[in-house]
Amino acid sequence: MQFVLFFLVAFAVLSLLLWSGYQLLMTEEDPLVERIEGLQSTGGKVSARAARKKGKGFLNGFRFALGSIPGGDDMLKENEKRLRQAGFRKENTGAWYTFASVLFLLFVVLGMLWLQRDAPAGSKVGSTIAAALIGYVLPSFVLGKLQKRYRARLQEALPDTIDLLGIVLGTGLALDQAMVRVSEEMQYIYPDLANEFSTVVMQVRAGQDRAKAFAALVRRTGVEDIKSLSAMIIQSERFGTSLSMALKVYADALRTRRRLRAEEAVGKAGIKMLFPIVIFILPVLFVITLVPGMLSVLHDLKLLGEK
Repeated sequence: MQFVLFFLVAFAVLSLLLWSGYQLLMTEEDPLVERIEGLQSTGGKVSARAARKKGKGFLNGFRFALGSIPGGDDMLKENEKRLRQAGFRKENTGAWYTFASVLFLLFVVLGMLWLQRDAPAGSKVGSTIAAALIGYVLPSFVLGKLQKRYRARLQEALPDTIDLLGIVLGTGLALDQAMVRVSEEMQYIYPDLANEFSTVVMQVRAGQDRAKAFAALVRRTGVEDIKSLSAMIIQSERFGTSLSMALKVYADALRTRRRLRAEEAVGKAGIKMLFPIVIFILPVLFVITLVPGMLSVLHDLKLLGEK
């Protein structure tokens, strides 16, 4: 009976975990709709907890219950910030990620309790604590890797995209039109940065100030090069200087940084390969080169002993 009950609970938790992961990863972004919803939600002076309380549905109930726990609101805001910096921009991704993390923690703890069901009490407590730590740390670790990968993709796309933006601005187009044109051209090459530019243009068209739209871009990405680009665009628009020439110089500087990062990665590759060579390759070489000679020597010694 306990065996059947455990597998029913494990199946339910795993199903909910897969469903929350699907909701987190398979949602499509619509920057204009998100901006309009944001303007509507901030139209009245209502607190975040009150807004969650008024909402209906499973996610709103989960977010309100999480906000009732001390530190729950801060954790949800931090998760939403990290998810935005990893490329997930839907409004409910923070709630889905938190829900999936709780389910994963529960699944790992229940699985360890089941595996250690016949173990002594001390071993069961230690293994359960270790499983809880793994279940708590692993989702954050994976999200951190996704953040770094997304930032790396943005940094790799910046030099070519900024160069193209400067060329398009030199043809006489306005900044918004140039960003739309660049996002269309770069959609199939650098889709992440193209979506970021498209989001900025959508926010400006929805009525947001350009400086605030670029500030939101910096907060979403967390990339220092994008922060410098945003400051350059805002200052150029404020003082009326030539933006196309400034972007050309900045693109050259970014290409130099990209080349230096590549050279640094190549320099680190030799050191990183040292440990796999020592651990995996050298023992195999020793076995291949020394074992046949040792076997022949042992065989000869055996023959001498028989004589």
